[in-house]
Amino acid sequence: MSLIEYKGFGGVPLTADVLGDDNDPAVLLIPDFGESRAAWRAVADGLVLSGRRVVNLDLRAPGGVDQLAAHVEDLRLVLAQMGSRPVVVAARHGGWIATRALATDGVLLAGGLVLVDMPDDADAVASGIAARQALPTLVVRGGFAAAPTGSAADAFTSALPIGERVDIDDGDLAVDTDRTEALLGQLLEFLERRQPREATEFQAGSDPRTLRDAMGCFATGVTIVTALDAAGTPVGLTANSFTSVSLDPPLLLVCIANSAGTAPALRGAEHFGVNVLQIGQQPASNRFATRGEDRFANLPWAPGQTGVPLLGSSLVSFECRRESLHEAGDHFILVGRVVRAQFEPHRDPLLYFRGKYRRLHFA
Repeated sequence: MSLIEYKGFGGVPLTADVLGDDNDPAVLLIPDFGESRAAWRAVADGLVLSGRRVVNLDLRAPGGVDQLAAHVEDLRLVLAQMGSRPVVVAARHGGWIATRALATDGVLLAGGLVLVDMPDDADAVASGIAARQALPTLVVRGGFAAAPTGSAADAFTSALPIGERVDIDDGDLAVDTDRTEALLGQLLEFLERRQPREATEFQAGSDPRTLRDAMGCFATGVTIVTALDAAGTPVGLTANSFTSVSLDPPLLLVCIANSAGTAPALRGAEHFGVNVLQIGQQPASNRFATRGEDRFANLPWAPGQTGVPLLGSSLVSFECRRESLHEAGDHFILVGRVVRAQFEPHRDPLLYFRGKYRRLHFA
């Protein structure tokens, strides 16, 4: 077991135990309000013995801010820092945190959700939080104590798009430790169906995020593609779908999402630039991947020979004339003929692998 510290909302440090092999499928455990990660210790040990990597998280200490909102932002930040999509298992009020944190883009952050003895949450049904849960979700009642009766839990489960519920029957429990074993059994049954230990497989028509995860196993560099729009204003976006096509003639390509805000400008541009980033440009990569920011503000850049904006301090800057454009599903392929390239070979490249930035330091 080792300790790890994540950065939560507002930079608050959040401590977690990490147990198990790094190569095993991940499970993130969330405790109830007022409890520490020790509440999950027996379950965590059982999950590790069953071939899971467990991150057992402590919540932030009580404070003056809106605690539920702060916990929600904490969880989203922790998931973003994990570099994989764990199944999130939340205890009692921890379920309120998890459902709200994963109601937006949950499939990008986690692989599944288990809510153990979550108190009735009518607001999640009324506000549509339950209906927006795109993750496979298991609702467990009786995991820590006898399951309460009532219809609110039924309404919540019914509102889930991919939801199921299981009750742990007290009649099957001879001693207290049996409850933990029964809970562990339900967790493992769900995990084996939703997060199997064998190699994950994508089949046409199945979860597109699985295909994205498979593609993410190919390590790439990171680029920022730039151009001028019809009004002569610099535009750009972060892209890692970039490759050399030909040396004679000198051709390269980038793949641009049709949904990107800069897609229309790049479709219409006669010239564009491809800036291959070095490790010091990670903040620029984040900025050009975020909507609603002035991406070029306080960033060194200069127009190239064709007028396209080229970023200072890049590992390589390619200046291209559009050669061709091809439609390809939800992206288009922009092929450029290189008219000029400038590079600094002594800088280290910024890399991207399995959803995280990586760095390669030359000897």
